[in-house]
Amino acid sequence: MKRCDDVTELIQEKVQHRKLPLRKIVLRAIAITIGAILMATGLEIFLVPNHVIDGGITGISIMLAHITGWKLGIFLLILNLPFVYMGYKQMGKTFAISTVYGIIVLSIFTSFFHPIPAFTDDILLATVFGGMILGTGVGVVIRNGGALDGTEILALLITKKVPFSVGQIIMFINIFILGAAGFVFSWDRAMYSLLAYVIASKAIDTVVAGLEESKSVWIISDDAEEIGNAINARLGRGVTYINGQGAFTGDSKKVIFSIITRLEESKLNTIVQDIDPNAFLAIGDISEVRGGRFKKKDIH
Repeated sequence: MKRCDDVTELIQEKVQHRKLPLRKIVLRAIAITIGAILMATGLEIFLVPNHVIDGGITGISIMLAHITGWKLGIFLLILNLPFVYMGYKQMGKTFAISTVYGIIVLSIFTSFFHPIPAFTDDILLATVFGGMILGTGVGVVIRNGGALDGTEILALLITKKVPFSVGQIIMFINIFILGAAGFVFSWDRAMYSLLAYVIASKAIDTVVAGLEESKSVWIISDDAEEIGNAINARLGRGVTYINGQGAFTGDSKKVIFSIITRLEESKLNTIVQDIDPNAFLAIGDISEVRGGRFKKKDIH
């Protein structure tokens, strides 16, 4: 799932560490705190009381808490910390500290919320809203350089020794974890758990990528300048012209490159279709855009 890719892309980034300003540290701590509280809310107020689990270490913790009668926060802390330690050298000090802090906050608030009765007894509503709230919380933490589940870290270490991607390893692990819910609770709860996991994954994608997900645009046309001017005037987006050559014909071509949001994709298609119906158009997803002049110009 994309949820796995989003997490691993962020934790695999290797940057040269600089001391963060105090303001950024405080804002990051606040964001991670909010994200951990949201995840605790999704778990203890919606999912756990209805015997629905999430994937990863969280799912294992929920089942162990149910079997032993111990508080969920204890297992979340105990089971996650070893993986953070194992991946310390891979992810760096900042990631490790952010993750440990997030897990501690998560453990505290799951214990605090445990006596509170479920917000709803409707299993479907609990699954949908619990998954959404949990996923939003995890996404907030990921966007601020941390994580709340050690499964991604474990998969990152395993993938170096086996011919499988991180996403495939996490999916394989979660199949067993979500399947185990059928034995611990019931098979209908296992299916609801799978639904909660999918919903949480989509919520994470939305938070990490942003509501206005960016897209890269490549256009090859004999009317490149007219299309470029139209994109600039009607969308307010800058364009870059790149000189290219057709491998088959040897003809020189001008290639247009631009960045738009997914909400502007339909309008871009209309612009290209109106000017040159035979133009080559390729649109791809971009996880992040920085620098340059991506900010939209005012259109009068």
